[in-house]
This record gives sequence, C-alpha cells and structure tokens, in this order.
Amino acid sequence: MTDSIRVQTTEHVAVVEIRRPPNNFFDEALLAELAASLLALDDDPEVRSVVLCSAGKHFCAGAQLESVTAQGIRRIYRHAFGLFSTRCPVVAAVQGAAVGGGLGLALAADFRVATPESRFVANFARLGFHQGFGLTVTLPAVVGQQRALELLLTGRAVPGTEALEIGLCDRLSPSDPREAAFELAADIARSAPLSIVSIRATMRRALVAQVATALDTEVQAQAALLPTADFREGIEAARARRSPVFTGA
Repeated sequence: MTDSIRVQTTEHVAVVEIRRPPNNFFDEALLAELAASLLALDDDPEVRSVVLCSAGKHFCAGAQLESVTAQGIRRIYRHAFGLFSTRCPVVAAVQGAAVGGGLGLALAADFRVATPESRFVANFARLGFHQGFGLTVTLPAVVGQQRALELLLTGRAVPGTEALEIGLCDRLSPSDPREAAFELAADIARSAPLSIVSIRATMRRALVAQVATALDTEVQAQAALLPTADFREGIEAARARRSPVFTGA
C-alpha cells in the first residue's frame, strides 16, 4: 500500500485502488507501483482474483503526455507489461472515462465492468499520436479488427451502453461499477484456485506474447511522432479544450 495505490483483500478477492483523483492520470512511478502491487498478490495464497478500480471521477484519463520522452515511454511500457504478466484474473471497474493509456490500462484486465455513463476513448489520433499500452493487440481482441481500426482512427468516445454491445466491456452496472466488478471477481474466486491460474495462463498466452511485440512497435511509432507539429497541436488543443487543426507536419 502506497499513497497512490491501496490494496484490500476480502473473501479471496483483492481490491486494488488507484488513488490519484479526480482523473487518475498515470506516470512511470504510478505504473511501477501498480505493477508491483499486482505482482505481489500472485504470492498471496488467499488471493484468487483482483478488482482494479480508481478513486475519483474517472477510472483513468490517460498518461501525462506534456513532457513525455521516448525513453520515458519505454520505461512506462516496461511497467505496463508487468500488468499483463500477473497470474490472477483482473476485473476492472470503469467509472467515468478510460481515455488513451487509461483505455489501455482497462484492457490489460481480463474483464471490464462499466456504467451507461462510462466512456471508452482511444483518442491518440486526435492528439497527433499513435496508440500504445498494447492497444494494437488488446483492442481488436475484444471488439474485432475492423471496429478497432474505426475507434483508433476517429478517436470517438464509446458510451457504456455501446461498449457492452461491442464487447468493450463485459457487464453494465446502473450506478457503481465497483460493486458489480467485485461480484464478478468473487464468482471467479469460488472456482478452484489452481484451475483459475492454469486456465487464465492458457487463454492469455498468445495475447501476452503479442502485447510484448506490440509494445516495442508502439514505442517506435510514438517516438517518431513526438517531435511533430501535429503532436504539439494535439496537446495544446486538448489543454485548451478546442478542436485541433492538423497540418500533417
């Protein structure tokens, strides 16, 4: 447990809460703490499943991109890969928005529970950037290649009701996704613990290998776009809450 991450265990379910409200932007330090917390739970024989949640208005509004560097991105993604390397199934409770890298964080989990008001946003192209956090693999895995391409190229927000229809989330709660996420995690935890670990490892083996490769490719693509005028315009427009004007430079 740290200032940014809180862990509590009840009935074989660990609740891991990110505590950087209201928007829960992440940086290298936060992802390092999160990965360490989740990996540590693998050594706890009492834990069979995990709920990943956040305090505040939004699940995660993404990475802090204003001062990011190519080397910083590489370090961030090393920690991000740790989230894919855990043994326990993870259910993400997505309140508010999961934006950019925050969407990548939600999709690193095995399941997502949202509300009708939740929003899932792959806004990278609207920032003059390239997707990261393994979304090249994880997004098409849940919504299909064609729809993933549409979401990445348009950067549009997907509300919770549509997210359920297209597979971007697995369950919809009328108000509090955390309670419904705990119910799903508790249902998983009632299964045989050795079976849970072995089934999950088999089902995620190909995805984890693909994510490892995708992260390297994504870093290279992001590094190439960092110095562009369009990336600067995208960040400035987002900060000013206006529509970006891209020039292709």
